[in-house]
Amino acid sequence: MLMRRTSMPRTLGELVYAQEFLAFLKQVARAYPDRELHLVMDNYATHKKQEVRDWLTDNPRVHVHFTPTSGSWLNLVEVWFSIIERQAIHRGSFGSVKDLNAKIRAFITGWNTRCHPFVWTKTAEDILKKANRQATSNAAH
Repeated sequence: MLMRRTSMPRTLGELVYAQEFLAFLKQVARAYPDRELHLVMDNYATHKKQEVRDWLTDNPRVHVHFTPTSGSWLNLVEVWFSIIERQAIHRGSFGSVKDLNAKIRAFITGWNTRCHPFVWTKTAEDILKKANRQATSNAAH
């Protein structure tokens, strides 16, 4: 376990993810040095780590927009990427990024020839009922 400035414990995994995310932010900022950048992301804790917040404060042209918790449309995007990963690239061996890109594009082309829309399995009422349900206990832990 590592300690951060606030002396609160932090797992090695959290540190690694925060460092990887910071490296990603820096790479995107370098790739587009003369533009305002708007990043849309989920509410994953790594995106809110102090190091990330500090970097964003020091780089005001990078704007972060968080999706709502349980953003259902974003869940479908995640499903789509999961399908690509499982059906096109899982356990694949690619000699270059160009080869990987070609494999993904071929998969998407094939998918599009037989595509069909994703179908919601819950009604809006079911989703709202779950989102608005009351806590069942007041147990303090």
